[in-house]
Amino acid sequence: MRAGAQGREVDAASRVAIEAAGLGSAYGHGLGHGVGLEVHELPTLRPESTDTLAIGNVVTVEPGLYLTGLGGCRIEDLVIVTEGGCEILTGYTKQLVTVA
Repeated sequence: MRAGAQGREVDAASRVAIEAAGLGSAYGHGLGHGVGLEVHELPTLRPESTDTLAIGNVVTVEPGLYLTGLGGCRIEDLVIVTEGGCEILTGYTKQLVTVA
């Protein structure tokens, strides 16, 4: 995730570990999208995207896996594109949290 990267490149990078784990077919949507005044806006992070990331873009990073007959999971982070790469704005844990 960096300024100048195309949305499809960022999406492709998100698929490497998932495909290596044999779960590529369970990842049936794009990685994310821009955030601003609307819920979904440019730039898009998906295979068909022609958008280019710029410094100051705030985007979601929300890969999700959905297994037929079992369920699915999607965890969403907000990331800002910076001059040196990116900064993750979301600070919540990725560890399983259970509520009694």
